This record gives sequence, structure tokens and C-alpha cells, in this order.
Amino acid sequence: MMTFRSEITWEKMKASGREEDFHSLYEQASYELLSSVRGTPVVYPNHIDGVPSLSQKTFDDMSPVDQDLLVGRFQRSSKEEVLRAIKSARNSFHTWSRTDWEDRVSIFEKAAELMRKDKFQLAAAITLDNGKTRNESVAEVDEAIDFLTYYSAEMRRNEGFQRSPEPVYEEEEISLLLRPYGVWAIICPFNFPLAISTGMVTGALITGNTAVIKPSSNAPLPVHLLYEILDRAGLPPGTLSLVAGGGHEVGDPLVNGDIDGVAFTGSLEVGNNIMRSAATNGRQVIAEMGSKNPVIVSGEADLDEAAKGVAASAFLFSGQKCSAASRIYVHESVYGSFMSKLIDEASDMIVGDPFERETDIGPVITNQAMDNYLRWTETARRDGKLILSGKALGSSRGLYARPAIVESLPEEHELMRRELFVPILCIQSYITLQDAMVRCNASDFGLTAGIFTRNETEARYFCEAIESGVVYVNRHRGATTGAMVGSQAFAGWKASASTGMGTGSRYYLPQFMREQSRTIVRS
Repeated sequence: MMTFRSEITWEKMKASGREEDFHSLYEQASYELLSSVRGTPVVYPNHIDGVPSLSQKTFDDMSPVDQDLLVGRFQRSSKEEVLRAIKSARNSFHTWSRTDWEDRVSIFEKAAELMRKDKFQLAAAITLDNGKTRNESVAEVDEAIDFLTYYSAEMRRNEGFQRSPEPVYEEEEISLLLRPYGVWAIICPFNFPLAISTGMVTGALITGNTAVIKPSSNAPLPVHLLYEILDRAGLPPGTLSLVAGGGHEVGDPLVNGDIDGVAFTGSLEVGNNIMRSAATNGRQVIAEMGSKNPVIVSGEADLDEAAKGVAASAFLFSGQKCSAASRIYVHESVYGSFMSKLIDEASDMIVGDPFERETDIGPVITNQAMDNYLRWTETARRDGKLILSGKALGSSRGLYARPAIVESLPEEHELMRRELFVPILCIQSYITLQDAMVRCNASDFGLTAGIFTRNETEARYFCEAIESGVVYVNRHRGATTGAMVGSQAFAGWKASASTGMGTGSRYYLPQFMREQSRTIVRS
């Protein structure tokens, strides 16, 4: 049986003294990609029933790294194209669902090898399309590979999710199976366009379902590259179709079409709409819908480690992660010392072109995100105390925003309650840990949370009392971010998710299937 091992490219290359190889491979791939997009615009077709398809309308995807840089021209799909893609998936389901599970698994294992071979090209495409730095882009490709290999290993470990229990009656032969639902809609986010899309698509297809995938209009390129990799790996035509376009144009007819399930990652508002629609139609929904993640810094914390973990979690990728640290509660006895260290950490972060080696933080994704950032930092200045003044970089053609830290906001303030998805961090002090826990849990969300403390009783109390699916204690590499496939299940509670079962865990794949009990009486 295949043993799962995390990809972790940077850590492995660094451990073997190959840091310069890492950078040179990425830089070569980036040079080739940027040279290609500065020429004639690349037109990316839809893929329906295994055939490239052009729509009557297209849209231009501009890079947040440089708003004069055209990533490519993508299809603005019509409702008719969406329905045609669903029909193709429906027609393909009979054959694909009856394909031997080991044959399905072999396709995804091959896709992992192809993705491994194209790792740095894929990473450069992520940087171009959503602005991640090289380290985070390569880490995202690693995560996508991990999803492919881990879910393949889970299918093998569970022998295709079928077993034969001992019958009560001798003449009966019993089989218990998990069987696919049918056709799934896959709705992808911009922030992890390769990794999260790979995880959702693999979950649906490897278990025998067929699917129609809709890329985010803000970062469609990596999803197109994913489709090409699965096609090269031998995925049968029609098993997966790709239709690009906006939420109203494509998302609405897709989730309301002749489908059996929806896998979605995105905003709470859209996720709730999908779940309401699914409730009336009896569809399955696996949704991850963001959060407002808290971190407690205890009076017994290692403040250096805490400052590193909070800054990394709050500001890397401009806070555009559903797991990003968003509100911090610091014990009053260490408040001043911690804030000094946190401000130093955040101030040292380099904001700029994510293709450059020294850059820590790239751009926000859209003009709307930049407008939100500017509006909310002004609100923070008005209603609280903006101790690290967030500003846009005025000289750049990209969408670059500096980290902002605000304190003294009321607990019920909008910035303390809503998910912002920009580099703004809210800080408050606390007196008792019990009070801090009440404030942490006073949220509709419950995805990730963290604490820094050297007191084992405090750590244990936090883990037992926190209402979040992903919990970290003293994690300096990311106070609330960085869950690893196969190791740390990424599970949302409350309004953060629809099922409470995490991606990258043994409970993920069964959500795409339903149980069937077969009894055959032998005469």
C-alpha cells in the first residue's frame, strides 16, 4: 500500500543545501511565463465533453502584480454552455462510476507525477494570476500534489470503500459499499486556485462522480492548467468539464442545474445561497466559507514566537486566506511588550512584486479588495487606534497594501466581526483567559484558532473550549494558518463550513458518496 509523504519542496531542498536550485528553477519558469504573456494574448477555451469550446463572449484576466499585464483571455460562458457541460457529465457518469476504483486511482497518481514535473511552471502561474510569492506558490503546488497522493492513498487504504461483513444467515452474501452520487458542481476560489480546486475535483472524481468545474474569474489560469494535467493523466472525456465566467453567468445555472452535489469554497453569502437552494432540491453540499480567526497571547507566552506566528498568519498573502489570523487577544501583563515585537515583525515585511526573491507580501487580488482595504483602514483610524498605518504603495501598477494593525475597537465593531480578506489585524487586551475564550467564541465562524502559552493547563483549556475545527498551540510558522494534508485536517465549524469534516483527512472522501448495502441469497 502506498505510504503518503508530504511534498514540502522548500524544506526538502533547503535541508539538502539546494536553496539556489529552488530559486533558479522558479525564476526560469517565471521568465518563460512572463515572456509568453507579454506577446499575443493567450485564449483559454472551455472544455466540454472533452472538446475545447469557445464562447461568443470573453473576459480579460489582468494580473494583480501589474494591472497592465494580461494573464489571458477566458470564456464568458452562456447558460446553454453550462447546461451542455452538465449533460456531458451526466452522460459520462454511468461509465466512470463503474470504472474499477483502482483504475480511477491510477489516473490521479499519474496526475500527481505530472504536477510534480511541472511544479515550478505551475507556481509561476499562481504568482502571475493571484500574486502569491514564490515560496507560497510552490507550497500551493505541493498542497495540490498532496491532495492527489493522499486521496489516492485513502482509496487504497479503504479498498475503494467496500467491504464484506460476516453475514448473520449462512445463505446470505453481504457487501457494504460507498457509491458516488452523480454529477458535482465544483466552484473554485481565487486564493488557492490550484490546491483547493485540486482537492475538490479529486474528491469528487476519484470516488466515481463526474463534475463540472468553474474557476474563479479572478484567478482562472491555474484551474485550466489543472484540467490539462488531468487530461494528460488519462481522465476520460466528459468526466470533467470546465466552464469559465462570472458567478451570475455560470455559477447560478451550474448549482441550480441537473446536479447531485456542490463542492464550494468562497464567501458565506454565496455558500448560504447554495445551501438554501440545495435544501429544496435534495443536493449534497460540501462548503468552506471563511472565518474570523482568533489568537490568544497569554501572559506566559514566548512573545518572540507569538509575534512571528501572528504576523505570518495575519499578513502573508495579504491576509487573503480563510485561515488568516484576524483578531488577537493579548494578556494585559504582556500587551506592550508583545505589540512592540509584533510591530517590528510586520514593519520588516517587504511588500512588492511577488516574483522578486526578497518579497514577503504581494498584492491584493482586485481593485475592489484595495478599495475595501483603504476604506477599512480609514474606519480603523476613526473608530480605534491605528498603530501600524496601512497604506497603499502609490508608485506601483499593482495592487499593493501594507500591513495594518488596529487596537481599541469595541468587541462588536464591524472590523472585529466580519471577514476582511485584506492585511488588517485587530488587537485587544484581556484580563482572564475565561473572558478571552468567551470573546474568541463570540463569532458565527469557527475555522481556525491559536494560542501562545507555556502553561500546559492554559493550552489544554483552550483546546477543550475553543469552537473551531483547526486549533494550534505555539505555532510560530503560522498562528492559525498552514494545515498540512494528511496531518492536520482542515475542518470548519459553525458558519465556516457545511459539514464539520475537514479536507485532507480520512473523513473527506466519504462525503462524496452514499452507503449501499447489498445482500445476495445463494441457493
